Amino acid sequence: MELNLVNWLLALSPVLTVLGLMVGAGWGGSKAGSAGFLVALALALTAFGGDANLVLVAIGKSVLLAIDVLYIVWMALFFYNVTNEAGAVALIGRSLPRLTSDRAAQSLLISWVFVSLLQGVGGFGVPVAVVAPLLVGLGYTATQSVIMASLGHGWAVTFGSLGTSFVALTAVTGLPGETLAHDVALILGLACLISGALVAYVSAGWSGFLRSIPMLGIVGAAMGLTQWWIASNGIWTLGATSGALAGALVGVVYVLSPLHRGSTNRTRSARDDRGRSLVLALAAYVILLVMAFAVNLIEPLEHLMDSVLIQFEFPAVATSFGWAVPAESGRAISVFGHAGAILFYAGLIAFLLYRAAGYFDSSTVWRDIWSKVRKSAIKSTVSILALVAMASLMSHTGMTQIIARGISETFDAAIYPLFAPFIGTLGAFMTGSNTNSNVVFGALQQETASLLGLSVPIVLAGQTAGASLGSVLAPAKVIVGCSTVGLGGQEGPVIRRMLLLGLVPVLFVALFTALRAAGA
Repeated sequence: MELNLVNWLLALSPVLTVLGLMVGAGWGGSKAGSAGFLVALALALTAFGGDANLVLVAIGKSVLLAIDVLYIVWMALFFYNVTNEAGAVALIGRSLPRLTSDRAAQSLLISWVFVSLLQGVGGFGVPVAVVAPLLVGLGYTATQSVIMASLGHGWAVTFGSLGTSFVALTAVTGLPGETLAHDVALILGLACLISGALVAYVSAGWSGFLRSIPMLGIVGAAMGLTQWWIASNGIWTLGATSGALAGALVGVVYVLSPLHRGSTNRTRSARDDRGRSLVLALAAYVILLVMAFAVNLIEPLEHLMDSVLIQFEFPAVATSFGWAVPAESGRAISVFGHAGAILFYAGLIAFLLYRAAGYFDSSTVWRDIWSKVRKSAIKSTVSILALVAMASLMSHTGMTQIIARGISETFDAAIYPLFAPFIGTLGAFMTGSNTNSNVVFGALQQETASLLGLSVPIVLAGQTAGASLGSVLAPAKVIVGCSTVGLGGQEGPVIRRMLLLGLVPVLFVALFTALRAAGA
């Protein structure tokens, strides 16, 4: 189809619909995503020459792509609710500040390390909701608490929630994780250091930041390098979780060592007032790591777990304007070896362990856990289904390629990598999700990079890193955090201050992306 302004605006209209409804009308992702899908469907059948067969193929592929992501979403929420109902999350959060009296170090352990661990296995707004009240209890203001909890885990979102956002990026671009993981983890390692620096600054000002430089360097290197190594070796679903656990271990060793000048309260027991053990609280996370590493590293076990796959073959389709998509297999979903399945196994074992230890108060706890999972996941499910279907329709009718051509003819190849992370940030800020931003803009960034002759993995790394950092600035998530610390209805000042601080790591990521692209 010939590229002109009308076609370009029509192709862009599904994306503009989603962003406009979320920002201008305040709609949630599920409603705005559904509207965007309907716009894409109408355009696919009219202005872009699609037919019913093409629409069915595009939607069929999108369902498999969405299931691949939603399998993790639902099971991550299950795992989190098991540990939360057992009191494990609260016990870990209360135990870390007892290790040091230094305010900046306390804030880093809680709102940089612990909040990132929660993002690794949960996400979806849970980290801020859990950590912000803990920080208020330590004497920080409500505004400080929300800002620190939010900014501290921005680096961990892409590989957090068992890699949900990263899996979505691989799904919509069709590129294997092995191709993308190295550059994504490298850029997010830089973001990790800056996220920690912002936490130290908000906690204790410039003096706290300067005092925390050794801890930032040591713990940040442990988290960033661990995530990079794990993700680069094909286990990206555990990137953020492994990085945060490494940070927790190194952080505890650091504050107990002579390198740290803060005093330590060594009189407290590693138990809470109801007899819950910190060791047992951490057991669920150890079980998850052991199971995930075993499935990914023990080849016979991996083959056994991947023996049952859901996959369908889809025929070639084409529009009346000549845009063609060849016959291909849809996304393959391993029923028993998927990251979502591993989350379920670990959550089930943890549930049995905590029940045997008497950590659950209610006899209906199993039903209560799943009720909370459903309540949390329904809107996310609708949103992801609608947005993935929208992106698939745009790809199958050439809309994505038309948008990319327009951008590539506007920006120079030397300049575009600077903008790629900000596009990801914008998408996540508007939709409230790194995953949604990757779904909406991933294929667009891929196509633009190809047209400009840029490294696709580097540009996509900028996209998802920007989206990762932008997702914690999203009003939807800030509202959740504010509601847990008594700031309901007062989110405006918090968001304004967060934007000033939160765009700092995005700027560093943009500069790093541009340098990487120039040297590729």
